[in-house]
Amino acid sequence: MSNAAPSDAVKIGIVSISDRASTGVYQDLGLPALQDWLRSALLNPITFEARLIPDEQDGISATLMELVDAGCSLVLTTGGTGPALRDVTPEATLAVAHKVMPGFGEQMRQISLNFVPTAILSRQVAVIRGNSLIINLPGQPKSIAQTLEGLKDEAGAVQVPGIFAAVPYCIDLIGGPYLETVDTVCKAFRPKTAQRAPRLA
Repeated sequence: MSNAAPSDAVKIGIVSISDRASTGVYQDLGLPALQDWLRSALLNPITFEARLIPDEQDGISATLMELVDAGCSLVLTTGGTGPALRDVTPEATLAVAHKVMPGFGEQMRQISLNFVPTAILSRQVAVIRGNSLIINLPGQPKSIAQTLEGLKDEAGAVQVPGIFAAVPYCIDLIGGPYLETVDTVCKAFRPKTAQRAPRLA
């Protein structure tokens, strides 16, 4: 007999940061990539708060604070994390942080180094603001998925864990909803004492 309950609803902020996409010079691919991956990876009902904004530090910080204030337990950004002069997403993110979570950035670069040596130029950070986790992701859709899922062999076994495996427990610890993942996409890790009973199929 199971005491499993329906999955918690979650509100997630997704932010694509690009001067050219935000002015219509080219089509933004970051927001659709984030939505598609999150829908494939989470069993929870999701409400998205999506924003497409330019590379302006004050505007990015204001957007992140707005999304946290709107009740987004998780905020994912894409774009603006390199060394170019207009890349200010990490600075804007750190400016609104209550706590910095350096392990996320370290693992993202470790994953990307399996593909390109220029991964060391990436400056992604993750922070906690209030009851929300904010994570900077790469700009390319393929890199977004690789960073979140990690690296798997041909049989589907995880070789290098993706960062999303740690996200649900982090959100537990800061008072957010209980995120449940699709294990074949990205299996969340929690200590046994923090796990709920499995959901009924």
